[in-house]
Amino acid sequence: MSRALYTLVTAVALVSFNAIAQEVNLERGNLLYEILEKSYNNPIIKDKYTADPAALIYDNKVYIYAGHDQAPDNEERYIMNEWLVYSSDDMVNWQEHPVPLKPIDFKWARGDAWAAQVIEKAGKFYWYVTVQHDDSNPGKAIGIAVADSPLGPFKDALGKALITNDMTTQTKISWDDIDPTIYIDDDGTPYLYWGNQVCKYVKLKDNMIEMDGPIHTIDLPKFTEAPFIHKRGEWYYLSYAYDFPEKIAYAMSKSLTGPWEFKGIINEVAGNSNTNHQSIIEFKDDWYFVYHNGSIPTHGSSFHRSVCVDRLYYNIDGTIKRIIMTSEGIQPEN
Repeated sequence: MSRALYTLVTAVALVSFNAIAQEVNLERGNLLYEILEKSYNNPIIKDKYTADPAALIYDNKVYIYAGHDQAPDNEERYIMNEWLVYSSDDMVNWQEHPVPLKPIDFKWARGDAWAAQVIEKAGKFYWYVTVQHDDSNPGKAIGIAVADSPLGPFKDALGKALITNDMTTQTKISWDDIDPTIYIDDDGTPYLYWGNQVCKYVKLKDNMIEMDGPIHTIDLPKFTEAPFIHKRGEWYYLSYAYDFPEKIAYAMSKSLTGPWEFKGIINEVAGNSNTNHQSIIEFKDDWYFVYHNGSIPTHGSSFHRSVCVDRLYYNIDGTIKRIIMTSEGIQPEN
C-alpha cells in the first residue's frame, strides 16, 4: 500500500471512529439524562403549584395538606382558592384526592386558602386554617373544620372564626393571625401556635374548638411566620420562617410553653421562593422535612410554589443538622 493511500485509509478510519465514539457518548449522555430525570422526586407534585405543606401521619400513611397556588403564570400575587390533599405509604409515590376544603365552606370567610394543618384526635380530624374574614371582622382569621376521615368531607366545626384580627394587638397589620399549627401534648392537652411577626400560642379545651385561657406570645429571633411544633425524645422543637426572604430556624425546649432556646438556621432560602413553610415528621423510623420552593420550570416563583420532601437528621445532642435540599428527594428503597 502506498503511503498516500495508507494516510487516506487511516484518516477515514479515524473520522469513522470519532463519529461512532460521539454517537456512543451521546447515547450514554441521553441515557444518563433519562436516569437522572426519572430520579428527580422533588417537587413531589409537578402538575399543580402547591404550597404551605402540613403533613399528617395516620394509619401507616402520610397525608400532605397544601394550599393551591392558582395565579396565572404572568401574575405575581397570591391566588389560593382551595386546599389540596395527597397521600403516600412510602414517601415516594403520591396520590391526589378530591379537593377536601375551600374557604367558601366557611360562611363567614371571604377567601384565601392560606397555610393550614390537620390533626387527629379520638377519630376526628380537625383542620385549622387561615382565611380572609368577611367585612364583619376584616383581616386574616383562623377557622376550624372537622371530618370523620383525613380525606373529608370537612365542615365548619365552630360556625365562626376561632381567632380574629381584633383579638391580637401586638402588631398593626391585618395578617398577623395566620399559619396555625396544632400540637397535642403527652397529657392530651392541645396547643395552637400561629402568627406573623409575632409568634403566639393558646391552650385549647379538650373539644379542640375552644380556647382554654389567654393568648401568649413567644420571643423568637427574626420570627416571620410558619411556626411548627414537633417532639423527639424529651425535646420539643419549634421551627419557623426566619427573616425575609425566609429561611427556616428553630428553637428547643423541654416544655411546650417554653422557655425556648434558639438554635439557629436549618434550611436556607428555598430556591426561587421568598417564602418558606415546613413541617417535620417521623415516618417508619425516618425523619422528613416537608417544605416548598419555586422550582418548577419555567414559571415557578414565590407565587407558584411546589412542595418538596427531603430527609432530616439530628446531631447526638438532639440539635438538627442543616437540611440538604435535593432534586432527587426521597428515593425508593432497594
